[in-house]
Amino acid sequence: MQVTPTEIPDVLVVEPRVFGDHRGFFYESWNRQALARAGVDAEFVQDNHSRSTRGVLRGLHYQIDHAQGKLVRVVAGEVFDVAVDLRRSSPTFGRHVALTLSEDNRRMLWVPPGFAHGFCVTSATADFLYKTTDYWHPEHERTLLWNDPALAIAWPVAAPVIAPKDAAGTPFARAETYA
Repeated sequence: MQVTPTEIPDVLVVEPRVFGDHRGFFYESWNRQALARAGVDAEFVQDNHSRSTRGVLRGLHYQIDHAQGKLVRVVAGEVFDVAVDLRRSSPTFGRHVALTLSEDNRRMLWVPPGFAHGFCVTSATADFLYKTTDYWHPEHERTLLWNDPALAIAWPVAAPVIAPKDAAGTPFARAETYA
């Protein structure tokens, strides 16, 4: 696996070694030793799978207590994936990382605890998988307003399909953040 820091060094792009031939391909999507050597020494407790159609935007979600680290990837389709740093003590507080994850590029993104996360589907459909370091606690879930001008996220869809809780997200200036 090749692990590369992004503009926010704690957020990592993970690119597996892919072995392919006329029959198809194989790659390790999780190898604890390889990722621990790269600084991701996480214990995952839950795997999630979502399927969405073109233009669906999910996020920007986080848990104020029981913060989750997430290893995310797309196994079918393509998404524009975003992680926003909500750690007040971080030099990158309030900044975000955005990149395309797809079945073709097979990239994964490590989003450490302390970040809000979301994605927008840019293909007809997308199957999105993510491993989490803590369980979902709905009473601690928070939503950062996806289109807050203070975040300056260049979403690829002008009018995305969003859930009511995402439409009612909290602007960054009033959001609960981490120490």
